[in-house]
Amino acid sequence: MQLTPTERDRLLIFTAAELARARRARGLRLNVPEATALVSDTVCEAARDGLRLAEAVARGRSVLSPADVLPGVADLVTEIHVEAVFEDGTRLAVIADPFGGGALGEAAPGAVLTDGHAATGPEPVRTLAVRNTSGVPVSVTSHFHFFEANPRLAFDRAAAYGMHLAVPAGSSVRFDPGATVEVGLVPIGGERVAIGFAGLVDGPLDSPRVRREALRRAAEQGYLGAAREGAADGEAAGAGTADGGAVGEGTSGEGQERQP
Repeated sequence: MQLTPTERDRLLIFTAAELARARRARGLRLNVPEATALVSDTVCEAARDGLRLAEAVARGRSVLSPADVLPGVADLVTEIHVEAVFEDGTRLAVIADPFGGGALGEAAPGAVLTDGHAATGPEPVRTLAVRNTSGVPVSVTSHFHFFEANPRLAFDRAAAYGMHLAVPAGSSVRFDPGATVEVGLVPIGGERVAIGFAGLVDGPLDSPRVRREALRRAAEQGYLGAAREGAADGEAAGAGTADGGAVGEGTSGEGQERQP
């Protein structure tokens, strides 16, 4: 059975959540990975059951209390982010105060003491106008490959290829239904390999073949803002075939139905 990286991650969360359930049933208090997995799995299953985002978050927040976790866990884990597949696509669920809060405050393990200055993101190298054409809010996190963001967001996909939002790490940008928001983008750093997300790339971002294939997949799967370049790639491939040449690498490969 072939599984994508995203599907393997989902199974890992489920396995850890099952371990947490078994230990909780024996009367044990959960540690950070166990508690986080159980809340995350609860939200994902609520989405699978057809609940909307707010309902899934409420279910995840209700599954554990401070009495169910080890001392310090509620202070350490103040927010859980998990991407779940809802009926209208993949949405980021943010579960704030997932266990009902702790009591250690600044003495909590891993507590962050700020200097009073607001966090700022990197300086954007590109600005795009993004319109949410769906009937529900869409949030995109700081380091999500913006090219692969929700297909109902209308913007220049080719211009966003290989880039993420120019916002502080761990934050997100919300796009309300029907609203147009200007966002700044910066190139993805490191080794520039995109794995997971919506499955449009799953490879080295700077490979021309990978880029062409990602644009083709985006256009094929109905991502708004990708149709024009995807169609151009298809026309170029058709011309090459008519001349008797081989179809280019950018048009080869199977389509993958992935809902971000």
